[in-house]
Amino acid sequence: MIPTTTATPVVHSSKTLIIATTTSLYDTGLLNHIQDIYQNETGVKLMITSQGTGQAIQLAQRGDADLLLVHSPSQEQTFISNGYGTNTRCFAYNYFMIVGPANDPAGIANLTPTAAFAKIRAAGINGTANVSFVSRGDGSGTHTAEQGLWKKAGFNYTTDISNSSGSWYLSIGKGMGDTLVFASQKNAYTLTDEGTFLAYKSKLQLTPLVTKGNDLLNRYSAIAVDPAKNPNVNEVQADRFINWLMSDEGKQVVGSYGVDTYGKSLFTSLTPSVSSVAPFNCTSSGFVSPV
Repeated sequence: MIPTTTATPVVHSSKTLIIATTTSLYDTGLLNHIQDIYQNETGVKLMITSQGTGQAIQLAQRGDADLLLVHSPSQEQTFISNGYGTNTRCFAYNYFMIVGPANDPAGIANLTPTAAFAKIRAAGINGTANVSFVSRGDGSGTHTAEQGLWKKAGFNYTTDISNSSGSWYLSIGKGMGDTLVFASQKNAYTLTDEGTFLAYKSKLQLTPLVTKGNDLLNRYSAIAVDPAKNPNVNEVQADRFINWLMSDEGKQVVGSYGVDTYGKSLFTSLTPSVSSVAPFNCTSSGFVSPV
């Protein structure tokens, strides 16, 4: 990976594509897999830097990346509305899940996501033994999704959760893989994307407890950085890579990743016709203009 911050401007090259991405895509190994295939086919090197979606977007806003691969619709829309992004394509999805210790001390198994969050909070505040929740706390897409679930459960995230909940709520400012490992060590609950959980499963003592509900949908988007804001970005290679992601080959690579190792794919590829309607509601889909 390239550094997330540099003392001098990032050098954009016609034979490299700098991608700022979320840790949940990187930690699964998907991007390393794509990197090898894409470079062998095109001669273009993918330079990948991973962090939470919020930090990835900041990197793109500075013009230090050519392309975003992220999963936070509200943050994506702000980025695009402010003129920083173009050629948005929703290319894949999986689901978030609430995982925790197998003995499930808060008793959340098979509840709705919002009911599970409410029950974890009540148990934590009441001092129920061995109940804690680990939050990424890093402004990532997963952290944003977590905040949305607290809101849907009827709580103000700032006043009811992060500032006043007590020692049961642990905000650690880490990526998804590190958060899962920490939660496992603490026998705690956490919210994770399915792909990263499967990739880390062998290292964890955690069990999926809540896995169903539209509130857990986790949609991934590719967004080219708009040269109108950052003239030095490599728009040509960003568009070519987006075209590849949306091609039959790209969809097959993404949609089959993980089957050999985990017995199931970590991601489901999205077609333009599917991504444009509920529950995905991606406002832009299909191929970008050929370049």
